[in-house]
Formats: sequence, structure tokens, C-alpha cells
Amino acid sequence: MIDEATLGAGCFWCIEACLIELNGVSEVYPAYAGGEIINPTYEQICTGNSGHAEVARVIFDTDKISFEELLEVFWFIHNPTQLNRQGNDVGSQYRSVIFYHSEEQKNISESYLKRLSEEKVWAEDIVTEITPVSTFYRAENYHHNYFALNPQNMYCQAVVRPKVEKFRKVFAEKRKK
Repeated sequence: MIDEATLGAGCFWCIEACLIELNGVSEVYPAYAGGEIINPTYEQICTGNSGHAEVARVIFDTDKISFEELLEVFWFIHNPTQLNRQGNDVGSQYRSVIFYHSEEQKNISESYLKRLSEEKVWAEDIVTEITPVSTFYRAENYHHNYFALNPQNMYCQAVVRPKVEKFRKVFAEKRKK
């Protein structure tokens, strides 16, 4: 069955570059979710005042990869204890957030977060928001597949590439062949 997930883990270039490599994921595209402005631009998002988060919309086949497996990667590739930031990317647009599409996704997300918290996987508390998907807008075309198309970009070299390389090592068996 084909399903959708919407995940915010800081810069959408990072999460898109990792998730698109997972077996069972057919499409990942950067987008904006959760804000008040209709059809926002990247420039509006970057102010941190629009209420939107940079997210990745993931289209996946539940016969090949589960929502819980997507969450495993989601929590691995970013720091869910940083409020409204990821490293040097600061602002509410970089918040850790799961925009669930169903009650089942909500329940799985809450259960997974509770387990990670109880196991004290991170020294600090997890601040990941779990909220229903509401407003949602695809990002401008130049953001799509950004890392693959711009590997020499300094941000990609310094931030995206290390995350992708780490992801590839840890999740080698879950990647597309």
C-alpha cells in the first residue's frame, strides 16, 4: 500500500538526500508545512516568522518499508533535542516535527518518542513535535534533489554530505540496491 509521511528534521536537503535512498521510498520532495502563510516562498520561510517548518514529504510502499522504519531514520539523522534548530541552522523553520497523516501514524510516533525518552537515547529531552498535517506546500523546484544536483555547494559539503555518509553506513541494508 502506498502511504505518505511528512517529517521535519532541520534543513530539508539533508532529510531528502537520506530518505530517497531507502528501499520502498518512491518519492521525497522538500516542502513547507505547519504555518499560516498561503503558498510561502523560501525567503518567507527563512525569516522564521511564517510558522512553517522545512519538511520532506515521503511517498512510500508499506509492503517494503514501514512508517516506524522511516521514523528510525528520521530520529537518527538529526538531533531531536535541539529546539528550533539543527546545528548552525537556527529558527522554528528547522524544528524537529512529525506531521502525521493518520491516527495510526500519530500513535506510532508517540509510542516511538516515548520509548526513546524512556531509554534516554539522548542526554537531553526530545522536543520533536507530533502534530496533524494541515497546511502543506511544495518547496520551489530548485530545492528538489538539491544534494544530488549540488554536491559541491559548501553547505552540502559541510552539513549534508556527513549526514548522508553516516546514514549510508548505518542503514546500508535498508538502501535501494
